[in-house]
Amino acid sequence: MRALERKMIRDLLHMKGQAVAIASVIACGLAVFVGAQSTLWSLKSARDAYYERNRFSHVFSSLKRAPNPVAERALEIPGVRRVDDRIVKGVTLDVPGLTEPATAKLISYPDRGEPTLNEIHLLVGRHADPLRTGEVVAEEAFATEHGFRPGDTVDAVMNGRLQTLTIVGICLSPEYITTIQGGSLWPDDRRFAIFWMPRRQMEAAFEMEGAFNDLALSIVPGANEAEVVRRVDRLLAPYGGLGAIGRDLHLSHRFVSDELKQLQTMSVIPPSIFLGVAAFLLNVALRRLLTLQREQIAALKAFGYSSREISVHYVSLVGLIIAAGSLVGCLLGTWMGRSMTEMYAEFYRFPTTLFHVDYRVLFAGCALTFSAGCIGVLAAVRSAVRIQPAEAMRPEPPPNYEPSLIERLGWHRILPQAPRMILRELTRRPAKAIMTTLGIAFACAILIVGNFGKDAVDFLIDFQFGLQERQDASISFYEAVPARAISSMRHIEGIEAIESFRAVPARIRFSQFSRQTSLQGLGPKRELFRLLNTDGEEVDLPPDGLVLSAALARILHLEVGDRVRIEVLEGERVVREAPVVGLVDDFAGTSAYMDIRALNRLLREPPVISGAWISIREGAEESVFRELKETPVVAGVTLQRIAVEGFMDSFAENLLRMRLFNVTFACVIAIGVVYNSARVALSERGRELATLRVIGFTRGEVSTILLGELAFLTALAIPAGFAIGYGLCRFISTALETELYRIPLVLNPPTFAFAALVVVGATILSSLLVRRGIDHLDMVAVLKSRE
Repeated sequence: MRALERKMIRDLLHMKGQAVAIASVIACGLAVFVGAQSTLWSLKSARDAYYERNRFSHVFSSLKRAPNPVAERALEIPGVRRVDDRIVKGVTLDVPGLTEPATAKLISYPDRGEPTLNEIHLLVGRHADPLRTGEVVAEEAFATEHGFRPGDTVDAVMNGRLQTLTIVGICLSPEYITTIQGGSLWPDDRRFAIFWMPRRQMEAAFEMEGAFNDLALSIVPGANEAEVVRRVDRLLAPYGGLGAIGRDLHLSHRFVSDELKQLQTMSVIPPSIFLGVAAFLLNVALRRLLTLQREQIAALKAFGYSSREISVHYVSLVGLIIAAGSLVGCLLGTWMGRSMTEMYAEFYRFPTTLFHVDYRVLFAGCALTFSAGCIGVLAAVRSAVRIQPAEAMRPEPPPNYEPSLIERLGWHRILPQAPRMILRELTRRPAKAIMTTLGIAFACAILIVGNFGKDAVDFLIDFQFGLQERQDASISFYEAVPARAISSMRHIEGIEAIESFRAVPARIRFSQFSRQTSLQGLGPKRELFRLLNTDGEEVDLPPDGLVLSAALARILHLEVGDRVRIEVLEGERVVREAPVVGLVDDFAGTSAYMDIRALNRLLREPPVISGAWISIREGAEESVFRELKETPVVAGVTLQRIAVEGFMDSFAENLLRMRLFNVTFACVIAIGVVYNSARVALSERGRELATLRVIGFTRGEVSTILLGELAFLTALAIPAGFAIGYGLCRFISTALETELYRIPLVLNPPTFAFAALVVVGATILSSLLVRRGIDHLDMVAVLKSRE
């Protein structure tokens, strides 16, 4: 073993505490990067392979009814590769053991062979036999939720007639990686099902012989999707087309894509912070080591070692610390990635095993880590090896000890001796004090970021379902009905309040921008569904004009006062213009709102409604649901409170798991930063503190001087950390924004208190460890010192 290698081992053993702290910070940063990137790569690979293998469509359109030859005409549109015409209908289910009504989407598939597009993946059982009435294949999520197996039955109201459906198979579909009912933002696997039924039976049950009401298309690579959508709209308009959409607006695909976008963001921001802190710690630790080894560097040069060899020696020392942190980080990140992928598998269903280790991610993470670490120390090494041997043999020149501004003003006289010495040290080395404070502040900020997600989700649930959507259930009708129909529902025993609404699919255009969305007409009385902005203030609906979601306004690049073109995508497909009279800054969706009477006038229709929100008296849910099941015009009932409770039951576990990762890593970083700062301070001032012991200071007094400085810097760092953490959370909130959701910037007092307590705890723990070093100061070496 060469001399420099033996020296490297001795140096590592001497600074083992700092090395472990720095390696831990590196491991945390790399683990988050590897875990998030591996999960992202696994999910994206599984999704893309699934889409390709099962021929997921690029364009989708629903319509009223069209003869089968129209689908052949769609195949003639330039850029279209395949076309699959289907029958899709909504039905009400009577599920055993479920008091409230459930709904299902019935989708036809060919009597023989596989569908041209959106091929289902059979997991258990067989395909339905077109010659056996009522056989269906069920989507896995609903079947698993209720424990259904092939051979089980469920009753459904199909076209006004009660029919028993027999589940003969359980499957997955690329169209429904996550199953979200139209009009909802939350998956509800307990009350929403997807069934596939042979085309022949669907035609007979819904009187759709020789016709279809849903069209799916795939396009050739390089085709203009927007032009295909426009031509499909024009083709299907005479048949009640409801507006074609591209894959990017398909609800399941959009939900998954938004999650991947958020995961991509979270795989960059926290690791950048962690690795930046690690680079800072490496720089501070190595600078101090080089300062202490000035004479050793001079001796090495005197013995013939070149500057290059000495530089490689110190960079190799740093490299060993980085390598140890990288090894732990890769192993921990792989475990994290597997755990996170299993978590996502509960929401997103793929037919193949999801998690795979991508070695490119490991290589990229390690390369990033080594780059950050080496950049942090190269300047220090370069300046150290440039010193001439004769100069390096002398002790480092002392700092400037002229009176500070505070001393010149005389304010120091009011302080006791120990605080005066602390203040003098801080004012004479402000750069060191600032860097230490920033390091501790970033540790505090990371703790705040770790708890931000829980605060935001808690607020979002309380706001959305405690203040804005206060109904117990939402009722939707098969088609618009006269407004007077609501009167019959008022007499259902148990319904305390009811409010109607009108909703139509529409495409809103402004200049060259457009977006397909739901145009909702709200009544004058809005107690169950309140239109609120992010401040919780109710937004008024004027007698005329549109109120748009602020997110929709940003997509359309418009402002209040602009006039938009409204293309209604149902009925007579009327086209109207209306002014934008207000914006509502909300947290979910991209909706447009009008007064219901104004919407009826805009559509030139009599007073009609599409559904209602109801409030149910406690204890009367079962009787109300039974009445609604037997009401012919009711197409479905969505239970907001129960759906959210079911979602949160599963989401809470995943949220706690992610929070555990973030908070654990943040605690490690906090302890690493504070401990490293304390060790560097002891190393820098060891001779000075030992001198104080020689001249009569007690151990307690010496400890007060060093640890008091650390406590003062921690006290400064905590408020700074609060500000940095708030800024990071604001940036993350903006970066994670999607069309489906906006993450509110909410930080509760317990989050700040937790961050402060962890930093204070880390300071106390580090102080106890450093105190042992103070107790063992080498006073004999001080007496022999040339200084």
